[in-house]
Amino acid sequence: MATYIDNRKAHFNYSVEETFEAGIELYGFEVKAIKNGQGTLNSAFCVIRGGEAYIMNLHIPPYQPNNVDPAYDPDRTRKLLLSKKEIKKLADKDDTKGLTLIPLSLYSKGRYVKVSIAVARGKRIFDKRETIKKRESDIEISREYKVR
Repeated sequence: MATYIDNRKAHFNYSVEETFEAGIELYGFEVKAIKNGQGTLNSAFCVIRGGEAYIMNLHIPPYQPNNVDPAYDPDRTRKLLLSKKEIKKLADKDDTKGLTLIPLSLYSKGRYVKVSIAVARGKRIFDKRETIKKRESDIEISREYKVR
């Protein structure tokens, strides 16, 4: 299971409450671009509309820009493949105030490309400061153990 694209800022900006795994509808050249490590999840988010889940603002550039239709939009809305039960559960969570659906990573599972979706709550500034302090103290502790 290789991870192709990570949303590095997700765990810093959000506190993750629950994660889901979903398939994603892609064109062939988009799959090649993802497997090549191209694409960003930084501003991507998920929405539930009409009983279906979609991922928005997922930027996947064309694998070979000269061989792609000029009307191709790299930031197009892509459909997520989830069961009705999972979509209903996500819709209930998404309706709750303060919760949002964000993609965490794109990875392979067998021959398929999957996306990890998180139900997350946005962190406040003081929560982010605590995260930074904890990270710095962990680094300092690991340095001390390396010296000994």
